[in-house]
Amino acid sequence: MRTVTSAETAPARHAWAVHAERLRVKAGRHLAVDGLDLALDTGVHGLLGPNGAGKSTLMRALATVLRPAAGRLRLLGDDVTGRAGLRRIRRELGYLPQHFGYYPRFTVREFVEYMAWLKEMPRADIPGAVQRAVDRVGLTAKADARMKTLSGGMLRRAGIAQAIVNDPRVLLLDEPTVGLDPEQRLDFRTLLRELGTDACVLVSTHLVEDVAAACNDVVLLDAGRLVWQGGAARLAEHGADAGAPGDSATERGYSALLREHRGPGAR
Repeated sequence: MRTVTSAETAPARHAWAVHAERLRVKAGRHLAVDGLDLALDTGVHGLLGPNGAGKSTLMRALATVLRPAAGRLRLLGDDVTGRAGLRRIRRELGYLPQHFGYYPRFTVREFVEYMAWLKEMPRADIPGAVQRAVDRVGLTAKADARMKTLSGGMLRRAGIAQAIVNDPRVLLLDEPTVGLDPEQRLDFRTLLRELGTDACVLVSTHLVEDVAAACNDVVLLDAGRLVWQGGAARLAEHGADAGAPGDSATERGYSALLREHRGPGAR
């Protein structure tokens, strides 16, 4: 099965927030993303796929941490391989890796301030932007607590705060809900929908229901290739097959598309 992607049908002059053409990216010596065509614009996009599908490698390439091995990748109209455009791109990016580092003795406020400085935000804008980011992730009461004292869920929220502090035009979140309790996940979905009104937000997750609740577009990867792209409601329609595993129509649709892509006998 092959689904025609928006990258292939896009008008040539449209400056997509994310536009990949025949993109190939290596993780070490392994080709983790293989010939990907993808176009994303303003909105919340869910990135789904099994372990080893290439999701984190793709996110690292979009964050300009990894250079493409082949193909073309443009962010906000600039080619990521061009040195002049790369600095502009990074000022407009927000990125939460699956595992992020921090100075344990920094307070939450100091950590987010430091990341704002790295993103070259105007000095006068940083204090207000940091406070807004901390407030939006529900860490107002912990703003002056040291990072080393935070629970796992609070650390994840601090990571989200640093990713959104510069009001990025492209926001990349890799497994952002790990460690969040059910109420915090609901708050996070609300935040995602707010962010998606002005930015291109790409969320990589294994929690299919988070995608169904917060994303207006779904990208499904398997073995480094695009399996399917479309709306969350359309994904659920593929779950009409009662034989596909999953507790919800969205999860069954995810499983059905993977099985169809892999062919008869695949699990």
